[in-house]
Amino acid sequence: MDLKAAIDSLPSLKTTVDAYNLMAKKSLGQNFLLDRNITDKIIQSSLKKQGLTSFNGSHIFEVGPGPGGLTRPILRSNPSKLTVIELDERCIKIMQDIQSKTGEILEIVNHDALLYNFSFDENLPKHIISNLPYNISVPLLTKWLQDISKYRSLTLMFQKEVADRITAPIKTKNYGRISILSQLQCKITKLLDLNPECFTPAPKIWSSVLLFQPSETPLNINEISNLEKLTSQTFSMRRKMIRQSLKSVKNLDSICEEIGLLPTMRPEEISPSQFLTLSKKIAAY
Repeated sequence: MDLKAAIDSLPSLKTTVDAYNLMAKKSLGQNFLLDRNITDKIIQSSLKKQGLTSFNGSHIFEVGPGPGGLTRPILRSNPSKLTVIELDERCIKIMQDIQSKTGEILEIVNHDALLYNFSFDENLPKHIISNLPYNISVPLLTKWLQDISKYRSLTLMFQKEVADRITAPIKTKNYGRISILSQLQCKITKLLDLNPECFTPAPKIWSSVLLFQPSETPLNINEISNLEKLTSQTFSMRRKMIRQSLKSVKNLDSICEEIGLLPTMRPEEISPSQFLTLSKKIAAY
């Protein structure tokens, strides 16, 4: 099947939105991306950064496809399978229109993405691509980061302020728990920033598209659990020295001396790798 020809035979995104009278729902965190130049650029930028020319041989998952702004260029990139997870019944009908052109390559799942199991084992490499519903973007990212070894890449759009937190370096106000987990689990590349006028309806904020590529030695679930406990303790008292926020930890001064940290440091001064080492040492005592 010529997927590109099948997708190009569909009516324009604007015609589709008008035909279904599809108004974005704030309760679902929806902002639709209808500009083909931008949606094509997102997919092509992700492929290029990964050293790929297509998604042939891969299984792609898309959360919240809406009217299909990203769905179409994903399909043009010739994946072996595309699974869309959509909660909005109105958008399911649009996906079914696309499925009538593509056949079984497109799988439609009417489900809550937070409850969907993405990490099942299969033979095809898995990629996740999504203009994420803004109200569940961080919980979804955290879920995927915990099983990051199951995926080849994540290409995700966030509110720019969230993307800035994810990519924040140490000693900045944006640096925090999601920065640490993301940067330990992945190499993160910003692909592009998008101004509000790119979306329908236009939000009040800019958006950013990030590419996550799993690190060679991602953390296991126990390491993540210990790390999350530690960062929760320290960043809940962000302006306090770790001597204060971790006062319940026995031998903290000795542990810090052993790994080259000062008990007088604040959490924003501690790098992701140092947090990991500290969490391992505390767990070992």
